[in-house]
Amino acid sequence: MDLKKNSVAAAIALATLYAGTAYAEGVVNIYTYRQPALIQPVLDAFTAETGIKTEVLFLDKGLEERVQSEGTNSPVDVIMTVDISRLTKAKEAGITQPLNDEIINANIPAEYRDPDGNWFGLTSRARVIYASKERVKDTAITYAELADPKWKGKICMRSGQHDYNLGLFSAAIAHWGPEKTEEWMKGLKANLGRKPDGGDRPQAGAIFAGECDIALGYTYYVGLMMTNDKEPQEKEWGNAINVIFPTFENGKTHVNVSGAALAKNAPNRDNAVKLLQFLASDEAQKLYAEKNFEYPVERGLEPSDVVKSFGTLNADTLPLADIAKFRKQASEMVDRVGLDDGPSS
Repeated sequence: MDLKKNSVAAAIALATLYAGTAYAEGVVNIYTYRQPALIQPVLDAFTAETGIKTEVLFLDKGLEERVQSEGTNSPVDVIMTVDISRLTKAKEAGITQPLNDEIINANIPAEYRDPDGNWFGLTSRARVIYASKERVKDTAITYAELADPKWKGKICMRSGQHDYNLGLFSAAIAHWGPEKTEEWMKGLKANLGRKPDGGDRPQAGAIFAGECDIALGYTYYVGLMMTNDKEPQEKEWGNAINVIFPTFENGKTHVNVSGAALAKNAPNRDNAVKLLQFLASDEAQKLYAEKNFEYPVERGLEPSDVVKSFGTLNADTLPLADIAKFRKQASEMVDRVGLDDGPSS
């Protein structure tokens, strides 16, 4: 998919639209890093329930800078994105505002909310191990064991500098401290079967092709692969792997979130708050999670049958805001270790 082309097209269309409707009643304007198809079902449900229309601008980069440049004239009401790093980046960029809402706070556990109320998680995904059904007999592997020499030459992963892996490495620092994490990362590098490259789904493809036996990836990609009728090859990749939920010493698995925030200068603030309350509701969380093969963040809500088939997730309860504090340290560690240089460097 040409994300850049989609972004430009959406921007042109929305620029025309905003000329007449940015401050109209009965609308809420959304800027998102999530592809529109992934969020449209829940937005349609919101409109059906409230009568409030939604207008979406998809961006593949530069969301924070765009809102900053628009200043007080920005039409954006709600920001939707993925990954704790992007949520905290939005807060640090000064483009969000605190929202202390009883409905949201009651539905979303504290570990998935900004302590100052600037963002909250909607759904979560676990950073797990994709394991070859043919070649891996292990049913349990800890994060620490990824540095075990038994896996030498058998691990694939995307860039260590990608937000998804930096989230895991930040969690490792939070659990283990920097010294232990760096030694572990050196062991992980030594076990790589090739130089880190591609996204999460191609790691499953590499396992299918026999290039490695295990890989790091998010759970929701497995669901997307297993149900991808348009790309039969991805179905093969998804069906070639088992999902193993690695754990830290507390017996829990690292998770990250998709989330939302109230824009600093939201011109349709009341409508924006209604949307955020809806996104935090049981109905929206279940719908959003089911369509995207993620987990609702509210305790007691069940994921889809496809996601249940992966096994039982025991999600880490370490606050995401605490994990995000170590992102810069994790990024510097990746460079210092030379993780992205591959195993032979």
